Amino acid sequence: MEQKSLKVLDTNKTFFSKITTNITKLLIPTKVSFNNIIITIKRNSVIKNYYNYTLENNDEKKEVLLKKYEDAYVLYLESIDKYILDSLYKKVKNNTASNFEKTALSKYYTIVSLKEKQYLEYKYKKQEYLLNIDYESLSSQKKENTLEKYNDFYVSKMDMLNKGLLKNYSVQLSGNKNEEIAKVYQKIFSTLETYASDILPIKIKLNKTNDLINVIKRYEEYENASVGKLNEIDKIKQKMTLINLSRLLFTHSLPPIVAEQCYKEIIKQNNLIMINATNKNKEKTAYKMLIELIENYNYELLSTKIYWDKPEEREEYKTFQEEYRNLNNIISTEREKEKEILFLKSYIKYLRKNNIKSEELISKFKQKLTEFGVIKTIKNSYKSEGAYVKKEWNFQK
Repeated sequence: MEQKSLKVLDTNKTFFSKITTNITKLLIPTKVSFNNIIITIKRNSVIKNYYNYTLENNDEKKEVLLKKYEDAYVLYLESIDKYILDSLYKKVKNNTASNFEKTALSKYYTIVSLKEKQYLEYKYKKQEYLLNIDYESLSSQKKENTLEKYNDFYVSKMDMLNKGLLKNYSVQLSGNKNEEIAKVYQKIFSTLETYASDILPIKIKLNKTNDLINVIKRYEEYENASVGKLNEIDKIKQKMTLINLSRLLFTHSLPPIVAEQCYKEIIKQNNLIMINATNKNKEKTAYKMLIELIENYNYELLSTKIYWDKPEEREEYKTFQEEYRNLNNIISTEREKEKEILFLKSYIKYLRKNNIKSEELISKFKQKLTEFGVIKTIKNSYKSEGAYVKKEWNFQK
C-alpha cells in the first residue's frame, strides 16, 4: 500500500510525504537515541535507590535497600557500556565519529586492555570512565535538575573508586620492579590530579556542614599551583600540593609510608632538574623548590608520623623538630638563612646515610653552606711528581 501511494502521490514533492517522514523519525528512533532513553531510565532508578538507601536508618531495611541500589547500579553501568559499543564503535567503524568520540573509544579500549594484567585497576577505572561519560553528557545538555539529584550519587561513587585505585597503586609500589615503580608514581599523581580538578570542586559545592574547611584550604593551594602553563618545577610544586591534599582525603587509601615515598620521588625529580639545569636561574629555582619540599616533607608528613620502623630515626627527627621550632625565636631576617642551613645539613646527612650517590648535589650544598659561613674551606697545595696539586679541606663549624 505504501509503495502504491508513493507512485500515485509522488511523495518526494508532496506535503503528505514530509509529514510521513517526520512521524517515521519519531516512531522509529535510532539505536543511539534508544540507548539514551534506556540510560535515562537506569540513571533515574539508581539515583532513587541511592537516596532510599542513604536516608534509611533501620539496619534491616538498609541491607535490603543496599542490594537494590547495587543491582540498579550494575544495570545502569551496563546501559552506558552498551551505548558505547552500539554507538561510538559503529561511528568510528563507519568513519563518522568526531575526534572526541574517537578519543573516548580509544580510552575505553585502553582501560579494557588492563583486564588481564591489572584486574582491580580495570574494575575501578572502567566504572570511573562510564560514570564520567554520563556525567559529561548531562553537563553538556545542561540538565541542571537531573545533575542536582545526580551529584551526590556521583561524588559518593567517585570517592569510593578513587580510594580503591589509590589503595591498589599503594600495593603495587611494594610489589613491582624498579622499572615499573616510576609508572605507578605517575598513576598515583594522575589519579590525585583528576580527582582534585574534576571531583573535588563538586564535593566542595555540595558541602553544607563546613567540615571541609581544611580541604578547601589545600584545594586553593592546588589551584594556585596549577595556574597557567606549568614548567617542570611548577609541576613538582603541583605534585607537592596534591600529596598534602591526599593526607586529608585519602589517609587510609594512600597511607603515610606511601605518601612519604611520593615525597621522596618528587624530591628526586627536582634534584635531577637542578643537576641538569642549563642556566643558573633554573638551578636557583630548583634549589628554592628543594628547600620548600624539605620543609613540607618534614612539617606536613613526618610531624604526623606515628609508627617508625627504626627508633633511632624517630629520635633524629625529634632533634630536627626541636631545632626547627627554635627557629621561631630567631629574628625574621636571619630565620630563612638558618632554616636553609638546618635543611641542607639534614639532607646531606640523609643522602649519606641512605647511600644515595649524589656527590654533585652534596658538593652544591656544601658550597651553599660555605657561603653561609657554616663550612670553612682551607686551600692547601703540595708537590707531586714535579707538579703542584691543590686540595680543599672542608671544616664544619
